[in-house]
Amino acid sequence: MDVKADCTKRARKMVDLSTALIHGDDKDNRVSDVAPPINVSTTFRYDDDDLVPWTERENLDFMEKKPVYSRLAHPNSTRLESIFSEILDGYAVIYSSGLAAFYAAMVHYNPKKIFIGQSYHGVRAIANILTRNYGIKQYPLEDIEKYASEGDIVHLESPVNPYGTSSDIESLARRAHAKGALLIVDSTFASPPLQYAWNFGADIILYSATKYFGGHSDLLSGVIVVKEEATSRQLKDDRIYLGTNVANLESFMLLRSLRTYEMRITKQSENATKIVKFLSDHQSEFDKVLKTIYHSSLQTEEFVKKQLVGGYGPVFAITLHTKEQCKRLPLKLKYFHHATSLGGIESLVEWRAMTDPYIDQTLIRVSVGCESANDLIKDLASALKELQDAA
Repeated sequence: MDVKADCTKRARKMVDLSTALIHGDDKDNRVSDVAPPINVSTTFRYDDDDLVPWTERENLDFMEKKPVYSRLAHPNSTRLESIFSEILDGYAVIYSSGLAAFYAAMVHYNPKKIFIGQSYHGVRAIANILTRNYGIKQYPLEDIEKYASEGDIVHLESPVNPYGTSSDIESLARRAHAKGALLIVDSTFASPPLQYAWNFGADIILYSATKYFGGHSDLLSGVIVVKEEATSRQLKDDRIYLGTNVANLESFMLLRSLRTYEMRITKQSENATKIVKFLSDHQSEFDKVLKTIYHSSLQTEEFVKKQLVGGYGPVFAITLHTKEQCKRLPLKLKYFHHATSLGGIESLVEWRAMTDPYIDQTLIRVSVGCESANDLIKDLASALKELQDAA
């Protein structure tokens, strides 16, 4: 199978992102409702005209039209996979969280070695469990040429959590492929239209749909996208027994969120870029508080703009001079909630040491929402000035 040609063929069929988000699941309509109904049933009556034993089924595609049990598939999880497959230009498999998606990839590809750099601490924790229980070896990205071999996994998060800075996906893909390894790109911090990781050599793309696809801080979900339909079928088969299909109600809420996704992430990207520029331009005014600013928009490497074709990610990070300042800054902000997670329409700040055991103890992660950029800038400037005066 010519995977590249297959992806190109599918890409030509795609409508614009905004249209696909609203109509990508029209083919899955089961009722006349314009808004998909909430399906809370876990079990569904068998079709009297399709009484075929499980062992005689050629594949499990029938579940997408005739659901049996929600752990296998249900109407709104099917709709989600239709939309994600179209907007992400591949074969999408939906999960109960981003970490469930990453774990599913590890189970399916069963690597003997994982090469991983800075990444979400939950991903690192899963890698540690696999090392503890099954002896899977972990190496930094710098050791690809020395230790990687066929079937190994190289995991890259770009832009990376919590900094919001970008790595060269194409360069890493070349290095991985030269050793026969597969490249997983976690593109949560820059999902389309900001970044299309397929264009730079990714073999598998992973998203925490909890974040920007969900966008309202009220659901958990994850999605894996692969290039071959056969691989997606195997992942769905595994998912039945891993028990990690997205829940009924959460899938309904994620469908709701996808309808407005492009508008939200475009606004969030624009807001974040404006805020980072302000902080960078005025950093000297807060020199006793604001130590470092991290964001892709501040990077000068050529690959950054090449990758982030639709705008910079809505997350950035700052480091302050002291831990005490990190405790006080969130308390002085009016429009930023002090909370973990990211991607919602509301802006958040987090003293990252509250949840990440591996991170710089003076780092603040900022997730920019859909408020007025001017109001957010004024809020941050006021809080930083208070801390500056106190210092």
